[in-house]
Amino acid sequence: MATSTVENYLKHILLLSEAGAAGALVPMGGLAAALAVVPGTATTMAKSLADAGLIEHRPRHGVRLTAEGRRVALNVLRKHRLVETFLVNVLKMDWSTVHPEAERLEHAISDEVLDRLDALLGHPATDPHGDPIPSAQGKLSTEVHATLATCATARPLRVVRVTEQSAEFLHFAEKNGLAPGATVRVTGRNLTAGLVTVKKNAGRPLALSLAAAGKILVTPVRG
Repeated sequence: MATSTVENYLKHILLLSEAGAAGALVPMGGLAAALAVVPGTATTMAKSLADAGLIEHRPRHGVRLTAEGRRVALNVLRKHRLVETFLVNVLKMDWSTVHPEAERLEHAISDEVLDRLDALLGHPATDPHGDPIPSAQGKLSTEVHATLATCATARPLRVVRVTEQSAEFLHFAEKNGLAPGATVRVTGRNLTAGLVTVKKNAGRPLALSLAAAGKILVTPVRG
């Protein structure tokens, strides 16, 4: 049953479940929105996936992956993020353009090619956006990071992940020095105004909305 449509459903269920509470069901409305289909279409597919033993489907409540469904979803996600890494690191494509390319290629490459790609890239732990890459054994990092909207202020921080991957937001992040690996400090946070002020090593302070700041994940700089 491993068609590209099936793989897309399983991958998005995985992504939505990772973003939610541990063990929680993924609502059908959220799944339909993520896949840009009407709820009825998502429900029909959910019934088929449940019949195939890839998900658990509780009508009017939601879905969750079975062990086999999670295995398939992690493999697809691993392909996607390794392809993105290859396109950026080897082919030197812009990180804001590789997502749709990876969406197509993730369904086409074999596991043998995937393993060779992983070795060629040096077994990276994250893709260019900072998203964790599942291991060949199906392990996915669950490390939790603060965001620029929630982190401590006046301390050096390293950007580790950008969760919003529209081309517009990635261009904004790169232009303003907020790509993974950048070092920044939050110098102010005004919850009433909904603004976060960020200072980089050089240049003037940058004002971000709380919504934008919440899409930039950071970790303290040690030492």
